[in-house]
Amino acid sequence: MKIAVYAGSFDPLHVGHLSVMKCLSKGGIFDWVYLVVSPQSPFKDTDASTGRARFEAAEEAVARHRELKVKVEDIELGMAQPYYTIRTLDALRSREPGNEFTLVIGGDQLALLRGWRGWQRILLEYGVAVYPRSGYDSTALRQELIDENGQYRIMLLDAPLVDISSTEIREAEAAGRNMGRFLM
Repeated sequence: MKIAVYAGSFDPLHVGHLSVMKCLSKGGIFDWVYLVVSPQSPFKDTDASTGRARFEAAEEAVARHRELKVKVEDIELGMAQPYYTIRTLDALRSREPGNEFTLVIGGDQLALLRGWRGWQRILLEYGVAVYPRSGYDSTALRQELIDENGQYRIMLLDAPLVDISSTEIREAEAAGRNMGRFLM
């Protein structure tokens, strides 16, 4: 089976994440989407102790959308730090050797990919499916990487652009604004 691995802190899950999951579920490219809740990103200041609560919240949110072919995955919650994506992908492949895994990232992360541990292996062995993010030219970023190595697997997704982030939601809620309409 072809599995899209959509990983992140998901603090909280919002309509942008839902839009990406709908694109991945209904696009006919992937059989399943694994929503991997990460305890802590090496690039973000996420409280790792909230990982289990975020996983449970993700399970509840995804359960409200039965039309999606999404499995909420807690594989990183049982892994030792640091939580590098390449380790997660390797663990999934080891656990499910018959499946083909592709990492799902936003255009913003494609721009930063060279700073990731094992980024070349990710592009060669797993590949990435990139959804659009405001302010990033994913087509140009893809071409730049392909020009470096024509074997890199980089697919651009035709997903709608939803300009909201978990950080914006948390900051607005902390300021007392009701952000419920943006939550999944």
